[in-house]
Amino acid sequence: MEVHKQLGCGFLEAVYQEALALEMAIQQVPFEREAPLPVFYKGQQLGVGYRADFICFAEIVVELKALSRLSSMEEAQILNYLKATGHSTGLVLNFGGKSLEYKRFVHSQKT
Repeated sequence: MEVHKQLGCGFLEAVYQEALALEMAIQQVPFEREAPLPVFYKGQQLGVGYRADFICFAEIVVELKALSRLSSMEEAQILNYLKATGHSTGLVLNFGGKSLEYKRFVHSQKT
């Protein structure tokens, strides 16, 4: 919320990512930026994969957006990230509107 409060809307996603990294460091939130997310098929790692904007506390996948509003595509993206990593919790933060928009996603692994 602090990043949106300071910058408002209208910047590119990369600006918010840089500012959020600074803010998380200030707040002592452990994070990995541009975290690689390998994708597996039948136990084999594929040559392509994803990159999450952040993984916080080694378990929460955080994806940033700077859109006028979120769509089902962003929901599908974060759910795919959760499937790829095995993590169960993800956040999508959208800095594109006058107010910060956020959605929390939970994915349970089928056994």
